[in-house]
Amino acid sequence: MIGEPVIHDHGDMVRDATTAITEVLRQAVAIRGHASLMVSGGSSPKPLYQRLSKVDLDWSKITVSLVDERWVDPGQAGSNEDFIRENLIQNKAASANFFGLKTNHSSVETGLKSAESRFLNIHRPFDVCVMGMGSDAHTASWFPNAKGLSEALSLDNQDILCAVNADGAPVAGDHPHRITLTLRALLDSHIVVLFIPGDAKRAVFDAAPTKALSDAPVQALLRAGPKLHVFASPSS
Repeated sequence: MIGEPVIHDHGDMVRDATTAITEVLRQAVAIRGHASLMVSGGSSPKPLYQRLSKVDLDWSKITVSLVDERWVDPGQAGSNEDFIRENLIQNKAASANFFGLKTNHSSVETGLKSAESRFLNIHRPFDVCVMGMGSDAHTASWFPNAKGLSEALSLDNQDILCAVNADGAPVAGDHPHRITLTLRALLDSHIVVLFIPGDAKRAVFDAAPTKALSDAPVQALLRAGPKLHVFASPSS
């Protein structure tokens, strides 16, 4: 059996998640001389990144990249790369080695190989992946019933990245074309941090296992077992 995820539903979520991430990154740098941190966009983890940016780590030895990205250039509305630069790659974390996923190609499909090649010099498995969750139970860019979702969630898919078209998904808004980590790449990580603030999102997460995977993709993270650390509001 895989085992159960670790649920943290007491105390200060931002503080506790920051502590957990810091411990893993510090240990990785001490043992290997470098570490990797994959991060998501979205409003939920914003305070986490702002606090993490002030932590005393050897950030010059930590590579940061994205769990997923809208197919928009930096400087355009919706760019996760801009969001991370503004909220994490600041303060003490300004010296981190950060790269985005968006390439100069016109589509995700044509830019996929180029984007994946950026990971060649990163030690894998990743040390930490930070995930959020939308009100529709998506995480990363694994949107319910999106085109490319089955490929992204297939454990037989050994690729790091996958293209997803979430056209028609309300939460995807004006940017349905996405590039995202695959479930396989994410499950191989040393720890996966899922940040779920608020009662409404906690209820969505708790209900996810009762639904089909295609309708509530966040439940795919449960396959990480005890490597999944969920920082959530206390269940009622």
